[in-house]
Amino acid sequence: MFIKIVLLLVFFAVMIGIGVYSRKHATNVNDFVLGGRGVGPWLTAFAFGTSYFSSVVFVGYAGQFGWKYGLASTWIGLGNAFIGSLLAWLVLGRRTRVMTQRLDAKTMPEFFGTRFHSKSLRIAGSVIAFVFLVPYTASIYNGLSRLFGMAFDIDYKVCIIVMALLTGVYVIVGGYMATAWNDFIQGIIMLIGICAVIGAVLNGQGGFLNALKELSMINADDVAVPALQGGQGLLASFFGPDPLNLLGVVILTSLGTWGLPQMVHKFYAIKDEKAVKTGTIISTFFAIIISGGCYFLGGFGRLFDCPAIYNPDGSIAYDSIVPQMLSTLPDLLIGIVIVLVLSASMSTLSSLVLTSSSTLTLDFLKESVAKNMSDKTQLIVMRVLVAGFIILSVVLALNPPMFIAQLMGVSWGALAGAFLAPFMYGLYSKKITKAAVWASYIVGVGITVSNMFIKFIASPINAGAIAMIAGLIIVPIVSAVTPKMDEQYVEDIFKCYDETVTVHVSHSLED
Repeated sequence: MFIKIVLLLVFFAVMIGIGVYSRKHATNVNDFVLGGRGVGPWLTAFAFGTSYFSSVVFVGYAGQFGWKYGLASTWIGLGNAFIGSLLAWLVLGRRTRVMTQRLDAKTMPEFFGTRFHSKSLRIAGSVIAFVFLVPYTASIYNGLSRLFGMAFDIDYKVCIIVMALLTGVYVIVGGYMATAWNDFIQGIIMLIGICAVIGAVLNGQGGFLNALKELSMINADDVAVPALQGGQGLLASFFGPDPLNLLGVVILTSLGTWGLPQMVHKFYAIKDEKAVKTGTIISTFFAIIISGGCYFLGGFGRLFDCPAIYNPDGSIAYDSIVPQMLSTLPDLLIGIVIVLVLSASMSTLSSLVLTSSSTLTLDFLKESVAKNMSDKTQLIVMRVLVAGFIILSVVLALNPPMFIAQLMGVSWGALAGAFLAPFMYGLYSKKITKAAVWASYIVGVGITVSNMFIKFIASPINAGAIAMIAGLIIVPIVSAVTPKMDEQYVEDIFKCYDETVTVHVSHSLED
């Protein structure tokens, strides 16, 4: 217990110290929200990765999908690395940085408002972002608190409140630079921690080969595919016992990052071309280790089948699987795990609250309520809203309505379903129309929210994946049959990609 407490106290002291140190970089709105658009590759890459992976992945997703799909759940981690990180940086990174600077956009709703010359799009986008970031935040509290309960036997409510207070302090004081530096330190902890945990858990099962053998002997008797039910060895197979539903999870958790405001926001702040190239490599490597490691570890969850992972009605308490896997580790390793998941959770949480407060201030209040709000007032309002957003998410987290994975699925599905298609197409195509953006808003939120009540799609995860794919199809179709934007206005925006720059011959073979 002494080791655990010391590790936590050191961790908390460092986080708060960085927040206080970074306050000089948060004296105006641009610095508070974007770090002055001068953030280097390592900080940006780690900020992207740590915002991507939180306790939701380590506790909720790894436990639930590891149980359902066995070792094939590792595909989710690889999808996160190569689609959610590598392709996201290659497709969105450079163009996002260039166009958002051209439009002077600090948030995703502001991008929509300026790119499509529509104040109403900006306001509606800010409402969608704020509303659906709340359940995601609540799911992060939930996952972390379960691990704290296992390690310290501390009440769930106490865990939530302490974590909220600490995150609120360093975000309010230091803004984006505080979150970026803390994300970097937290990312290093995550890399070391996940490797140590995987080694220790497998060692406790007699090593990797013995654990793989034991897993292959378990019958997959509770899968959704009738033809595969009861199949022995499927949990240790290449595609697992339920390939189609596994694909839905890969799509949601990988492609979803392309439309999440708190993820894309990292590209707004990156410093230069070199930072984009270096950040792409670092971010992908980080995702392979963290996400691949989490899902690989979760794939062995069925080896820890015991009464502790069942609800009173006999159903599986998916959020208890990973804590049960870790409960037999030595105290030092449990302390490392707690700091690991705390790092992952606080980094994601800080990104969420900063995104939500800046969006609500810049895109809603400033556009509809207080149009003449000064820079200083905006800064004060954002800091107040950081606190307000944290309080709201804590209230929801104290009585979460679903499993962690489902709670996150609703949030990701609505946000990415609404934003992904118009954002990506808006960076590349001059033909996208305002009506197409509205259609994406309606379809993304409509599919996700209606499915919460009607349940025409069994899994919220698959509903989110379908919402994203629907947006990618609907936006170009609606754009083709609705009035085009003013040609000169659009051409003026896209001139930012045509500006000439001088590069070294090592980067270009042109004369």
